[in-house]
Amino acid sequence: MSGGSTANLLALWRLHGLDHTLREAWQAGTVLMGVSAGSVCWHVGGTTDSFGLPLRPLTNALGFLPYSNSPHHDAEPGRRPLIHRLVGDGTLPAGYATDNGAGLVYLGTDLHEAITEKPGALAYEIHREGDSARETPLPTRAL
Repeated sequence: MSGGSTANLLALWRLHGLDHTLREAWQAGTVLMGVSAGSVCWHVGGTTDSFGLPLRPLTNALGFLPYSNSPHHDAEPGRRPLIHRLVGDGTLPAGYATDNGAGLVYLGTDLHEAITEKPGALAYEIHREGDSARETPLPTRAL
C-alpha cells in the first residue's frame, strides 16, 4: 500500500471487512508493506495529515504491530515534535519513525531491520522517558 489518507484507507477497509481479511493474510504469513499512510495503517497509530493541517494523531489504525509509526520524519517539520509529544504523553505507544526513503522490516511483530533506498535516510526508535520521548537512530542497511 502506498501513500494517501490513512483515515480513508482504514475507513474503507473496515467498511468492506478488508481489515479482517488483511489480518488473516498477515497471520498466515503474507508479506504486507506500506509507504507513508500505508505504513501507519499496520501500527497502533501515528502522525497523519488525513484531516488536513496541522498534523494530528491517528490512534485507531489496524494494530497488527503494537507500536506507533511516524513517516516523513526528515521532510515534514511537524512530524518529529508531534510523535515525541504523543509518545511522551502516552497517547501512542513507543514506536518508530522513518525519514523519506527509509523503511522498517518486521518478522511477526519484532523489528528485524531498518532499510534505505536513499543515502542518509534513517529510521528511529521512539521511546518514552517519563513524560517525554527520546529518539534513537537505528542502524540502516542500504538496498
